[in-house]
Amino acid sequence: MSDLQQPPGAPPSAPKPDSRKAVLVAVGALVLVALLGLGAYLLRGKEEPATPATPPTQPVAAAPTPAGQEAAETPSVPLPPLGQSDARVRELVGPLSSQPELRKWLDSTEDLVRRFATAVSNISEGESPRAALSFMAPPGPFQVVERDGRTVIAPESFARYEVVTRVLTSLDTQASARTYKVLRPLIHEAYKEISRPGQGFDQTLARAIQKMLDTPVPEGDIEVVDTPGVNYLYAAPELERLSAAQKHLLRLGPANARAVQTKLRELQGALALPSASR
Repeated sequence: MSDLQQPPGAPPSAPKPDSRKAVLVAVGALVLVALLGLGAYLLRGKEEPATPATPPTQPVAAAPTPAGQEAAETPSVPLPPLGQSDARVRELVGPLSSQPELRKWLDSTEDLVRRFATAVSNISEGESPRAALSFMAPPGPFQVVERDGRTVIAPESFARYEVVTRVLTSLDTQASARTYKVLRPLIHEAYKEISRPGQGFDQTLARAIQKMLDTPVPEGDIEVVDTPGVNYLYAAPELERLSAAQKHLLRLGPANARAVQTKLRELQGALALPSASR
């Protein structure tokens, strides 16, 4: 049975398509960013071709990093070429969590550093990171339920993100920060491939994290509106006005989203990132 078909009398569950420095770097941020990417699937029910992730089309004002600061903070550790770095990334990132799912995600994906740099860039601009993080799509269909005459996201939909939330919150924050500093040269190299001259990855990462921390997480049920065509929209205008990346965070569910924000604050402090420009 198609995801868009339901047996007579079944509760509403028709899904609609909707469309840091860790996973690839310091898993802490990686899984986090991945969490956001996963959220892109929350309101999706049928597959459709994912459009290629693209770098920002408009230059973003960013406070320049003092000359030599990044180099001075980066440990001098031999690293492989960017195109041959997956094995090294897996070696460094895998031990950051005792949860087996992290290793599975790393082993099933290639070009990790580039994917990470692209996802962070997308999130910093409020865009969906889904194309770069498609390997972390959650299991099961998106579901809604009717409560007191309102259509709300079902608890079963949020439950699909409990594994990734558990992996993220299990990360060793300080070890993740150290891993990021080791892998930083590769991350910056990958970011230069898609960014405009003068833009630094640390600033972009700081901006991406801050956008997630600034996302309002509502209490209780999250109401949605079934619109003609393919999308569910948030019923609350202040939520529907959020960026695509922020909406993805909300789709993890209130409990998962708050847990992610807590870990992000820890990583933000441990990484000593520059101030994020809004």
